[in-house]
Amino acid sequence: MRIVLLSVLAIVGSSCQTAQKPASFLSSRIAPPALTSPPVSATSSTKPAQSSSAGTDEPPQQQTGVSVQSEAKPPVTPAADAVGDLVSNVEKEYQAGLDAYNAGNTDVAKQHFDSALNALLDSNLDIRSDDRLEKEFSRIVEGIDGLDLGSQAADSEAQKSEPAPIDETNGITPSADPNVKAKVQAEIKSTHSDLPLMMTDQVAGYISYFSNRGRGTFERAFARSGRYRAMMLPILKQEGVPQDLVYLAQAESGFHPLAVSRAGARGIWQFMGSRARGYGLQRNLWIDDRQDPVKSTRAAARHLKDLYAEFGDWYLAMAAYNSGPGTVQAAVKRTGYADFWELYRRNVLPKETRNYVPIILAVTIMTKNLSQYGFDDVSLDEPLTFDTVTIDYPVDLRLVAECVDATTTEVQDLNPSLLRYSTPKEGKFELHLPAGTKDHYQTEIASIPVDMRLWWRFHRVQPGDTVASLSRTYRVTTKSIISANQLDGADLEAGSRIIIPLAVGRHSLNDGTTYARRITRYKVHKGDTVETVAENFEVSAQMVRRWNGLHGNALTGRRVLYLHLPITPSESVSATSTASRAGIRTHKTAQVANANATKAESDTQADAENQTKVLRHTVKSGETLYSIATAYKTTVAALKRTNGDIAVLRPGMILVIQTAR
Repeated sequence: MRIVLLSVLAIVGSSCQTAQKPASFLSSRIAPPALTSPPVSATSSTKPAQSSSAGTDEPPQQQTGVSVQSEAKPPVTPAADAVGDLVSNVEKEYQAGLDAYNAGNTDVAKQHFDSALNALLDSNLDIRSDDRLEKEFSRIVEGIDGLDLGSQAADSEAQKSEPAPIDETNGITPSADPNVKAKVQAEIKSTHSDLPLMMTDQVAGYISYFSNRGRGTFERAFARSGRYRAMMLPILKQEGVPQDLVYLAQAESGFHPLAVSRAGARGIWQFMGSRARGYGLQRNLWIDDRQDPVKSTRAAARHLKDLYAEFGDWYLAMAAYNSGPGTVQAAVKRTGYADFWELYRRNVLPKETRNYVPIILAVTIMTKNLSQYGFDDVSLDEPLTFDTVTIDYPVDLRLVAECVDATTTEVQDLNPSLLRYSTPKEGKFELHLPAGTKDHYQTEIASIPVDMRLWWRFHRVQPGDTVASLSRTYRVTTKSIISANQLDGADLEAGSRIIIPLAVGRHSLNDGTTYARRITRYKVHKGDTVETVAENFEVSAQMVRRWNGLHGNALTGRRVLYLHLPITPSESVSATSTASRAGIRTHKTAQVANANATKAESDTQADAENQTKVLRHTVKSGETLYSIATAYKTTVAALKRTNGDIAVLRPGMILVIQTAR
C-alpha cells in the first residue's frame, strides 16, 4: 500500500445528525458578541437577467460586530485586542455557516466554515498560546463534525446537472434573413396557437439560428418533449393558461429536469430558489422540487397565470417570468407603454429579457411547422411511465434499482427531484418506480430491515460465487451473509438474489470502491490538480470531481477540496473516521494537533478472517522511520514497503502501519 501524503484539514462531518445546532457547542461559546446572520437573500424573479444580480441565491452576508468597552475597565493590550477581534470574526463566519446550513445551502455553509477555520489558521497568532483561540478552534471543529456535511458532499453529484440551453441561445442576437421572415410571415396565418404569434426581425433571426447553428439544440429539446408533453398539457389546461406555454419550457431547459442556468435557475421551468418557495416547491438537503416535472409544471402555470393577471398581456407575462415583475413594471412606468415590443424598441429591458420572448415565439412557430424546417423525421422520446409507492423510510436508490432489476440511472431519471442517492430521512416521499414493478419492489424491500435500507444491498449470484468470495468482495463477514440470508450452508444457487449486509457507514459508490461517509477536507496547494490529489489519496479523479462539483483537472480558485478516504480491505469505517479525527492536518494545523499529543489509532477489519491489524500514525516533529518502527514493533523495511518506499518524513504525514494481531 502506498502512503497517502496528506496535507489535510481534519474537519469531519457526521452523516447521521440533523441540521439542528447541537447544544454541546452552542453552550460552549467563547462569549462572542450576539450575532444573527441574515437569511439567504430572497428574490422577486423566476429567472433574473444576466445583467443583474437580482434573483440569485446569495450567501449570507457577514455582519460587522463592534466591541464596546466600559471606560471603567483598564486598557486592553494590543495582543488581547487582536485575539478578541479574531474570535469575533471567526464566530461571525461560523454562525453564517450554521444559518446557511439550516437554510439548506450546504455549499454556502462550507464556504463560511472554511473562512472561519482559515481565519484562525492563517493568522499570525499561535492558537496554542491563547486559551480562547484553542477553545474556539476545538469548538468549531466539533460543531462542524456534528453536521451532515460528509454525506452531502459524497452524494451531492448523484444527480448530474445539465447547462440550461437558454443561456447559450440568449447569448446571441442573430440577424434576420428577409427570405425567412417573409416565409414565416405567411406560415403564421395558418398556424393555430393559443398564444399570440407575431413575426419580427428578432423572431426571424432566432428561427434562422435554430435552423442552422442551433439546430442540435432545437432537435434535442423537441425529442425530449415526448417525455413530458402528455403530462404537462393537461396541467396547463387545468390551471387556465395557454397550453402552448409548454414551448417556454422547451426553450428554457430543453425539457431537462436537471438543467441549471448560470444564474442558478433550476429544473424544466427554470425556477429561482425564492420564487420556487413562493409557489410551494420544497428545497432542502434531500430534494429540490424545482426538478420535479409534475410539481414544477403546476407551479409554473400558476406563476404565469398570476403574471398575466398583473400585466394583461402574455408577452409581458413571459418577460416578467424571466426578469421578475418588478423589472417589467419599472420599464412600463418609465416609458408609459405596456407593450413588450415598444419596451424592446426603447431598450429599457435587460438584454436577456429582450431576447427571451422572441426565442419562445421562434420555438413555438418552428415546432408547429416541423416539416418546413426539416425536423419532421425527429423521433420523440417515449413518455415516462412509472408506478408510485409512498414510503416513510429512507432507502438508497441503488438498493431500489436492485429490487426492481433496473439500473440506478433509470431510477434516478424517474426521481429527478432527489439530490442524493437516497430518499429523505424523514417524512413521506412518493418514490417512482419503473412501470409494473411496484408489487415486486414491495416484496423485495420487505426482506431488508427498515433501518438498513440505506446500507444493505442485493447481489445476483454468478456462477462460481461463494459466501467466502462475496465476503471478500463486499468486505463483510461470512457469518453476517449467512445470518442475513438464513443460509443453511455456504453453497449459493447461480441466478438467485442474496442480501449483502454492508456495515452501517459504508457506501459503495459508482466506481466500485467503498468510501468512508465522513468527510475529509484537503487544503489545496499551489500546483495541485484533480489528478494529483486523486493519486495522493488513492481515489479516482472521477470521484474527486463528483464530490466537489468539478468538471476539469484545474483547481484554480479552489482553496479546499472535500474528499472521502477509501476503505481498503484492511480498514473499517470506524477506522477511517478515527483516522480523520486523529490528526490528518495541514502543516499549519499540525502545530495545533501536536499540542494535543496526537496518538495512533487502530483500524480493524470487520471481516473476522483477516488477521492483520492496521494502524495510522500521524508523524510528529523529530520522529524518524526507525523511531516509529521501533514504537510499533515493526521494521523500517516493512514501514517503507507499506508506504510506497517513503524516504523523507514531514510533520503531519499519515503513515500506514501493518502489524500482526
